[in-house]
Amino acid sequence: MSTTYLYMVRLVHPDLLEHTDPEQERVMEAHFVRLKEGVEQGQVVLAGPCTDGAFGIVIFEAQSEQEAEAYMLADPAVVAGIMTAELHPFRISLMQNRPRG
Repeated sequence: MSTTYLYMVRLVHPDLLEHTDPEQERVMEAHFVRLKEGVEQGQVVLAGPCTDGAFGIVIFEAQSEQEAEAYMLADPAVVAGIMTAELHPFRISLMQNRPRG
């Protein structure tokens, strides 16, 4: 049985998205592709940034806290040091078009 987790990511340098070099662009693309694949595989429930750039969130399913932490720490943007990440267990209480479980 899986548990829902949330990890919050923050850019190490808040203006990074406005001034990226080719390597940072490659890492951010890999970050996005990984999350998209997670959605397609049914692991990631939702992911996205705050439009004011404060932080982003990833809500996802994992079998254990260790698995959740490993998933978060393997995020390409975290591995590259472009983002920091913080993990929290999360309970979805209400959501549009989501069956109760």
